[in-house]
Amino acid sequence: RNIVEGKVAVNEVIDYEKKSHQSCIILKVDFEKAYDSVDWGFLEYILPRFGFCDKWRAWMQACVCSDNMSVLVNGCPTEEINIKRGLKQGYPLAPHLFLLVAERLGALMRKVVEIERFKPFHIGRDGVPVSLLQYADDTLCIGEAP
Repeated sequence: RNIVEGKVAVNEVIDYEKKSHQSCIILKVDFEKAYDSVDWGFLEYILPRFGFCDKWRAWMQACVCSDNMSVLVNGCPTEEINIKRGLKQGYPLAPHLFLLVAERLGALMRKVVEIERFKPFHIGRDGVPVSLLQYADDTLCIGEAP
């Protein structure tokens, strides 16, 4: 799916809301500094739930969870900084690991809908329920207005 499809889907929901004279709520979740906000402990918690074996998790931890980093200033490294969370920009696995974290939000949202703590917005003749749209670090929660 590409970003255009996500925007088209949101526009369709809004268009249907206006034409059907129903009300919905749309909540945009903004992952500020998305990669920087990834908690290593949470990543370690979710990886087995996605079926990653111990060996792969150890590789990931060795690559992603390095404790120290330095910055090059005019070609010279600064003093090391102790890092406790986040995914390195430019690291090839960073987008995929972030998506695993974002998918847990999706799973929580599906659970909340399942236990009827959040009511999805129903669109079209068939009343298709829409409660969550996600693309990369963009997340929209869509529900019936109270």
